[in-house]
Amino acid sequence: MAKTRKAQLNVRVDEGTARAAREKALARGMSVNRYIEELVRQDTGEAGHTFVEAAADFMRQYEKVFAEEVGWGRR
Repeated sequence: MAKTRKAQLNVRVDEGTARAAREKALARGMSVNRYIEELVRQDTGEAGHTFVEAAADFMRQYEKVFAEEVGWGRR
């Protein structure tokens, strides 16, 4: 198995954000480093792109229904 090259990234966040990251990582049984790494992968990964594309397609298909429901375009 090929080794993955690791890079160090230092990030400054406020205390509340740091506390939340520690708590979420602990609740998931992982390090804060691993938790942040997974968040970034989810945000930039194929699953995120697929979801956004599906949501955009859904909105295109049902745009008229939503417009009628909320009265968009009426004066």
